Amino acid sequence: MQYRRPKKNISGVLLLDKPIGYSSNQALQKIKLLYQAAKAGHTGTLDPLATGLLPLCFGEATKFAHFLTDADKVYIATLKFGITTNTGDAEGEVLSVKDVNFSKMQLEQVCNQFVGVISQIPPMYSALKHEGKAMYEYARAGVEIERAARTITIHNIEINAFDQDVATITVKCSKGTYIRTLAEDIGAQLGCGAHLIGLRRTATANYQISQAITLEQFEAMSPAQRALLLLPADSAVQHLPAITLDADSTFYLQQGQAIWQSGSVPQGLTRLYNEQHEFLGLGEQQSDGKIAPKRLIVNKDL
Repeated sequence: MQYRRPKKNISGVLLLDKPIGYSSNQALQKIKLLYQAAKAGHTGTLDPLATGLLPLCFGEATKFAHFLTDADKVYIATLKFGITTNTGDAEGEVLSVKDVNFSKMQLEQVCNQFVGVISQIPPMYSALKHEGKAMYEYARAGVEIERAARTITIHNIEINAFDQDVATITVKCSKGTYIRTLAEDIGAQLGCGAHLIGLRRTATANYQISQAITLEQFEAMSPAQRALLLLPADSAVQHLPAITLDADSTFYLQQGQAIWQSGSVPQGLTRLYNEQHEFLGLGEQQSDGKIAPKRLIVNKDL
C-alpha cells in the first residue's frame, strides 16, 4: 500500500507570481502539494501565457476567496498590431495581416473609447463553460458557440510604451474582463487588428505584485519559511468595515446566534473581531438591527 502524507490544516493567503506556461490550477496544485495543504483554491484565472499576481487561498481563507475573484484587477498588456489570430494571443493561428498606420495620439483616443462601462463578448478560446464544457474545447473542434455580451468596467487605460506596431498598456478593470478581447477590439477600432503578445497581472484588490513570491523562490524555501509567507484570512476582505465585539457577543456569535451591538453598525457585510483583535469572520446587519453571522472562522489557530 502506498503511503500518503497527512494533509495539513493550514490557513491564509499566499501571493504567487505565476510563471508563464502554468495554468492557474497547475500553479495552485504545485503550491498545495508543497504545503501539504488539505484545502486550497485560486482567485481568478490567468492563462498559461500570462504571468503575475495569483492569490491562493488555503483552509479558512477559502471562505473569502470569492471577494478576490470579484475584485478589480490591474494588468500590463503588450499588444501587437496588424496581425489577428484565432485565439486573440500569440498561441493562435494567424487570421489576417494588415498595414499599421496610426499615431500614439490616435491610439490614446481609441483606448479612451473603451474606458467606462462597456459590453464585451467573451472569446471562444476561454474557460467559460457551455453545457459543462469549456469554450476552448468547442473552439479547438472548430465549433462556434454564440456568447452573450457581458457588461464590464474599464476604470483606466494608460499607454506605457508605443513603437510602430507594438504597444504596452496598463489596464485597471472589473472582474470578467478579457484583456485579449480588449486588445482585439482596440485593434479593430484602429482598422488594422491586434493580438496579445504579453500579459502580466500586477494587482488584485489591495494586493500588489511587489508582495508576491515566485514559484522558484517558494520551492527553495524551508517549510518554516513557507509558513511565514501566508497572509491572514482577513487580508482578503480589508475593503469591508470592521467592528470589535465584547466577550459576550463573541461567545454568542460563535454559537451561530445573531447579536446586538451598541453604537453605529455599518450596513452590509462587516469584519468582526474579538477584544484580542482576532478575526472572527463576517457578519451582516439584519432588519431588526442585530448582526447575523455570515462566514465565520472555525479554526481559531489562524
